[in-house]
Amino acid sequence: MEKILFKSEEKKSSLEIATMLRNIADKIEQGHMVLRQDENEVSLDFPDHMTLEIKVEEEIKRTKGTQLKLEIELEWYPGDKGHKTGVTIE
Repeated sequence: MEKILFKSEEKKSSLEIATMLRNIADKIEQGHMVLRQDENEVSLDFPDHMTLEIKVEEEIKRTKGTQLKLEIELEWYPGDKGHKTGVTIE
């Protein structure tokens, strides 16, 4: 069963998105992050190893044409040591 603890979707410039992704990367490296929006707050502790999923989707919208999505997802179980695998970004 899935329970959504936090969700945010908003339009941002490429520069704002890159800055946010760098901030998220720094927090992952530090091992802890707090997400806040209005009254909602979620605290995350990151293990040394997690599963990284990168997915690109293409969807044809009837009125707007082709929409592309890049999804970056991290998964882990609290206390799990995980393992390393290899995708590279160029």
